[in-house]
Amino acid sequence: MMERVRRGAAWVLDLIFPPRCAFCGTLLDGEREVCALCRDQLPWAAGQEGERKGEFFSRCVFPLRYQDMVRRGIHGLKFEGRSACAGVYGAMMARCVRERLEGPFHIVTWVPVSRARLRRRGYDQARLLAREVAEALGKHAMATLRKVRHNQPQSSLTGVSARRANALDCYRAVEPRRLAGRRVLLVDDVITSGATLSECARVLLSAGAAEVCCVTLAGAGKGGKKTGSVRPFAGETGHGRGENGRR
Repeated sequence: MMERVRRGAAWVLDLIFPPRCAFCGTLLDGEREVCALCRDQLPWAAGQEGERKGEFFSRCVFPLRYQDMVRRGIHGLKFEGRSACAGVYGAMMARCVRERLEGPFHIVTWVPVSRARLRRRGYDQARLLAREVAEALGKHAMATLRKVRHNQPQSSLTGVSARRANALDCYRAVEPRRLAGRRVLLVDDVITSGATLSECARVLLSAGAAEVCCVTLAGAGKGGKKTGSVRPFAGETGHGRGENGRR
């Protein structure tokens, strides 16, 4: 009975909100979550290309390179209200964790946004991704960090030094006792210079965590340089279904 109700609800949602590709935003025609064109052209980051080491985190893994439709997808998730895409992205990230990182992890957590950005966006995209990753790994996402300083967006800065300085002392540990001796999986949307993830990992380790590993959906140039412009999704923009929308 419940399965029939679930399918009926999904059918109604598809009528009201026709499913769109999680990367380019075009209407899907029989495909699941990702259109055939994007599926064929996704810039997968294979092997060592999809890994980074950091000053305070052991490794960061990511399934995709930050370019083309991946850049557009992340932009849509963060700035155009397309929070429903977190389900697709989180599944990719969880698979990457299972394939490239040795488990188990005691805690799955995320890099939090500031209160100002949370009010503006209405949701924290890293939290949505962490929730999806945790669920796929049989865990519950847990808040371990709080952003205490509203800094400039890292994307507005170039150079590793500038990004490190911008991220310094932005985060505090929440209930440090829960971190003692734990292996932590830290989730964010993209890694560029690694400055933000490294600062978060430093805080977690200082609070007692045994080890911090990271997973993001995509990785950009190590120096933090991003090239190209971001085009909006096909169809309407800024009208996503919200955190509880169709996934």
